[in-house]
Amino acid sequence: MKYIRVAAFSLLLFSFLLPLFAETLTTEELLPLEETNADEELLNEELPINEEELLIVEESIPEQESLLVIYDEDLESFFFDAPDLVVERAPFIFEPRSLAQIFPNLTRSQRRVATGNRGLRHYFTSGGSPIIIPASDSGIDIFNSVMKKNPSHIVETLIIFPYNGRELDMLDLYNVLGRVSSIKDQMLIVRDRPFQVFTDSTRIESAQVRRPIPDPPFADTLPYSETLFIRLTEITIGELFIRGNISFSLYGLTYSMTNFRDVYFFIFRVMREERFSMYIYLEPVKEGVLVYSMSGIYLPDFIANRINMDVSINNRITVITSWIAEGLMLQETVRPRIPFAQ
Repeated sequence: MKYIRVAAFSLLLFSFLLPLFAETLTTEELLPLEETNADEELLNEELPINEEELLIVEESIPEQESLLVIYDEDLESFFFDAPDLVVERAPFIFEPRSLAQIFPNLTRSQRRVATGNRGLRHYFTSGGSPIIIPASDSGIDIFNSVMKKNPSHIVETLIIFPYNGRELDMLDLYNVLGRVSSIKDQMLIVRDRPFQVFTDSTRIESAQVRRPIPDPPFADTLPYSETLFIRLTEITIGELFIRGNISFSLYGLTYSMTNFRDVYFFIFRVMREERFSMYIYLEPVKEGVLVYSMSGIYLPDFIANRINMDVSINNRITVITSWIAEGLMLQETVRPRIPFAQ
């Protein structure tokens, strides 16, 4: 009985004091870090981890489309835990770079050519060397990626597309690369006549299922990466089956393409699978949109000696460059988006 009376008295005393403690917890005391030096307190005292105090904001959206947004001040960006596994990025996390910062070794005349209609191009064989070399700290290295396949013929290009309207961002560049079906619409002028290099261009489901599928609508968010499969019908050698990979870096994105099937001319195999590669790097810079690409192809001498490889590769690069330019102009007509976070 003695212990029961002590317990009852303690419970009564606790119920009486609890309201007094609740009244003393004011708003100022709940947020001490805003009024004091938070850095010094955190260094001098190991605070317990309380998951309920994480800075988590849940937006008022339907349950089926619930979205968890976590803000990290160190990264200065938003991360999304969403069903479709996408991340929203601001148009420019950092100040855009200039052409001179990325390619500091270009001469004045080379920079002038790079900002012209055709861009700066250089063709060389496996024994030659590139002339368009990005800075060592630029984060760009597509040359080594191309050379891993031991190509016999290489073409490098650099062109700046100036802004005609609003400044474009990473999402615009990604949407440009998604318009696979419009590659076939690009024409070359040969002997004053239009010449169609690719008579058809379409996405296919996968390397195994080659059923055509339409291009997706313009995206509102960037994926972490993407792999797509393309069928191009070339006017001279027929069908080319291409695997494309899109990846993102700090300042730009890289679009790599390679053939995942052998290439035939009639019944003769002219190129084995994985022997063609093209890497396209795109970045919004101060002068416009920078497009830096390198293409490598391996062909046996008995075939390469019967073809003007310089002209042949350059014509196809011109088609890809025109396709990108048309896509950039289309994106400039799209209504500017409001960034998720300033």
